[in-house]
Amino acid sequence: MFTPKYPPPDTAPAAPAPAPVTDTSATTTPAPVPVPASAPAPVVPAPAWPTVQLTPGSALALAAGGGAVVLVVGAVLVSMLLAVAITGMSVAVCALVVRSLISQERKR
Repeated sequence: MFTPKYPPPDTAPAAPAPAPVTDTSATTTPAPVPVPASAPAPVVPAPAWPTVQLTPGSALALAAGGGAVVLVVGAVLVSMLLAVAITGMSVAVCALVVRSLISQERKR
């Protein structure tokens, strides 16, 4: 499951074999047959970005990692919201206490 999958190796076309000599007379020497040069195999350019192949195990790990990130970010955001709410409530209570103290001072 965790072993890499390699693509099959590229195979270049084989060079054509030289034509057989049909002249078998002993008095003449056969002319050498030129071997045509084979064209080089086309070069496929490498992609700019490497391809990613997801196996079931890596997809599961990716989903679990994404879920963990969502849970951590959610917990941080909720804790920040609670901190702001608690600070707002404490400021409101302090404002009420100060207001009641000022109103009692004016009554005397």
